[in-house]
Amino acid sequence: MEKLAPLHHLHPPLQNPLTHKPSKTPTSKLYLDSHSSDDSNVITSLTSVKMMHTQMIKLPQKWNPDAAAKNLISSYLGFGDFWSAAMVFYVGLPRNYLKWNSFVEEFKSSAGSLHIVLEVFKELHGKGVVFDSEVYSVALKTCTRVMDIWLGMEIHGCLIKRGFDLDVYLRCALMNFYGRCWGLEKANQVFHEMPNPEALLWNEAIILNLQSEKLQKGVELFRKMQFSFLKAETATIVRVLQACGKMGALNAAKQIHGYVFRFGLDSDVSICNPLISMYSKNGKLELARRVFDSMENRNTSSWNSMISSYAALGFLNDAWSLFYELESSDMKPDIVTWNCLLSGHFLHGYKEEVLNILQRMQGEGFKPNSSSMTSVLQAISELGFLNMGKETHGYVLRNGFDCDVYVGTSLVDMYVKNHSLTSAQAVFDNMKNRNIFAWNSLVSGYSFKGMFEDALKLLNQMEKEGIKPDLVTWNGMISGYAMWGCGKEALAVLHQTKSLGLTPNVVSWTALISGCSQAGNNRDSLKFFAQMQQEGVMPNSASITCLLCACASLSLLQKGKEIHCLSIRNGFIEDVFVATALIDMYSKSSSLKNAHKVFRRIQNKTLASWNCMIMGFAIFGLGKEAISVFNEMQKAGVSPDAITFTALLSACKNSGLIGEGWKYFDSMITDYSIVPRLEHYCCMVDLLGRAGYLDEAWDLIHTMPLKPDATIWGALLGSCRIHKNLEFAETAAKNLFKLEPNNSANYILMMNLYSIFNRWEDMDRLRELMGAAGVRNRQVWSWIQINQRVHVFSSDGKPHPDAGKIYFELYQLVSEMKKLGYVPDVNCVYQNMDDVEKQKILLSHTEKLAITYGLIKMKAGEPIRVIKNTRICSDCHSAAKYISLVKARELLLRDGVRFHHFREGKCSCNDFW
Repeated sequence: MEKLAPLHHLHPPLQNPLTHKPSKTPTSKLYLDSHSSDDSNVITSLTSVKMMHTQMIKLPQKWNPDAAAKNLISSYLGFGDFWSAAMVFYVGLPRNYLKWNSFVEEFKSSAGSLHIVLEVFKELHGKGVVFDSEVYSVALKTCTRVMDIWLGMEIHGCLIKRGFDLDVYLRCALMNFYGRCWGLEKANQVFHEMPNPEALLWNEAIILNLQSEKLQKGVELFRKMQFSFLKAETATIVRVLQACGKMGALNAAKQIHGYVFRFGLDSDVSICNPLISMYSKNGKLELARRVFDSMENRNTSSWNSMISSYAALGFLNDAWSLFYELESSDMKPDIVTWNCLLSGHFLHGYKEEVLNILQRMQGEGFKPNSSSMTSVLQAISELGFLNMGKETHGYVLRNGFDCDVYVGTSLVDMYVKNHSLTSAQAVFDNMKNRNIFAWNSLVSGYSFKGMFEDALKLLNQMEKEGIKPDLVTWNGMISGYAMWGCGKEALAVLHQTKSLGLTPNVVSWTALISGCSQAGNNRDSLKFFAQMQQEGVMPNSASITCLLCACASLSLLQKGKEIHCLSIRNGFIEDVFVATALIDMYSKSSSLKNAHKVFRRIQNKTLASWNCMIMGFAIFGLGKEAISVFNEMQKAGVSPDAITFTALLSACKNSGLIGEGWKYFDSMITDYSIVPRLEHYCCMVDLLGRAGYLDEAWDLIHTMPLKPDATIWGALLGSCRIHKNLEFAETAAKNLFKLEPNNSANYILMMNLYSIFNRWEDMDRLRELMGAAGVRNRQVWSWIQINQRVHVFSSDGKPHPDAGKIYFELYQLVSEMKKLGYVPDVNCVYQNMDDVEKQKILLSHTEKLAITYGLIKMKAGEPIRVIKNTRICSDCHSAAKYISLVKARELLLRDGVRFHHFREGKCSCNDFW
């Protein structure tokens, strides 16, 4: 008999007595006489256990071997004699997998080391004890548990010499050993070396590969197993279906479903549930529902799988419908059911509904668990309800959920997103178990606040505690720098990650692009996107959405169209967020027709999609069309939110729909329980003021429950200029000078009004006031894009290279316009000079220059699109109408407030702006 090398953990040989004291007394009674139940014969010491063991060896016929051996093991373990317990297991107990697992659990619960089990095996083997394959299997499984790689290999050598290596159970144990201790490739090698492997080995090989996340390999092995006409175990089928769900391997999953049918397993609940999950993860809810409906015997997990699938994919009405059906069945919802609804509503933007579900859930007698609290905290985080977050934090502490790492991380994230970094740091410091997500949340929190020194300190602390910053950590830094206008620094961090052995991915680049867009550096967003493409990084739906937002802010229609094409080529056009961003881009780039086309093609419209389309009509002054979309939204069962009413009231404001504006403003509270915010009051003040109802606007300002801000007084001042009401204007201006002391627009508006009344002294006084306060006039500019090049016309910048041609064409144009009745509105020049000089100044208005240059350079019949950063004056508005008539051209002008679409001498705003 070959000898195994001695172990490093030396124990006394079998005949040596144990020198340590027993750790505890046996949990079961062992009687000296197997037929007696007299407590006087109960074993009470280690000595009595050994005496009884001796009697069993001398008189084996008196004992049930199996029961006696199990009692002996328990007794030896109870008195801390682990060596003897292992001896009895090896020589006195019939072994199988179940008994092995039971023995290991009992051995470990008694504080025994599994190394002792191996030492006993070594000693017995060295003394020439002949073991069967089951014992070798036990030894291999123990080697796997304690990661004793060299002993395992020696046992493998023994098996080959003894001819046991073809035993299927030993092969399974060997595969597990090599998979855990030497890597999956070695385990697969053990499998492939077996000629004509049996079903048990196939199942083991598949499970090992799937456990190691080699999903494709596991599915491939399953397919080959079918060619061998062998039957897979239920657990294997379940694992393979889960792998197909993760990989999105729908065709392979359908084949497995066919296999399930062929072997009559379609009534097995444990298989049907993962089938539902698999189809759902592949976006095939109809097929998932068919599986669910075909199930004769459903358990709660079946219902939860289907409800979770509906909720996760945003079909919340279907989820609730199934929930009510479950309530009326023999089974009832459990905490998992409620958690599915909570997470589903959060994922799809219904954050306030999450809080309602929590309240209802508690009313039904369910106590939230850590999973519930995670969803709730995430919803509170997004809603910005800091006080509610603090209350929830208290609940978490009272119920001991703060020990849960996910709840702790959600708390950190909640405080970070609610701008309470001190509280976030306190929660973080008290966390016993911090995962990388908690670190990343706090790093990004400091970074997003521009506190880069604190963020870098935290990065150093991470490394000191042995936690390596991952790509998400650095992406937070990239995003923070970009959001604070530090594009160069953000790009430097992105490149720095390469030197750290990390590869910047699409998320890294999207963080850079998105951050620049949020900081208003939209041109940088487009520039960095070009670099991203040069590095061979493909965009995802999030990066496409950010780019479309940048194009919308700059009104770059042609670039937006290019990105639209890119989204089609990459299959992102079905993404509702991309589609919504497209609506916004086309609306803000003066292509409302295309925006409406995209909107109509969205199958599952979100609330954001509806809001975006309503706002698109609003900025074009198409109030009735906006109201029509709102009515359609209600019919579709989508409930409006505060943003919906901002868009709707803006549409009424830009169209002069006073009756409709009051109607929707009043319905916010009465019909939808939405409390009006400052932006809603601002819309109403603007609507009433522009229509000439200045007294009503004044009354609304003084009766509103909120303190008026600069937008409210600004709306009133703008209306006062239109209707030349100096009294209200002076009050509004006085408040604006306090609220926005550095906003030159307020001073200019008031000076314009003074000039109308020839109050030049008051005008000079305001100019002196501006100078004393260091307020500079806002630069006015207009631009037009021609053949991929943007041409900017500024009021105080360098003249355009083609200025001579432009002014020559403009003089000719004005001459033609005057023949049709155009009269320059010299009241738009708020300076003390004669009318001839004022007409010359009117010719230099930037929007006129941009439109004229478009007429010179663009093809006949092509619409001319101009962007202006301030509100268009009445003279330019009148001139644009005449130009559209004289030249038979469509003019689309976006000013600082809205769009004007000029065609055939008319404007879409109907002169109400």
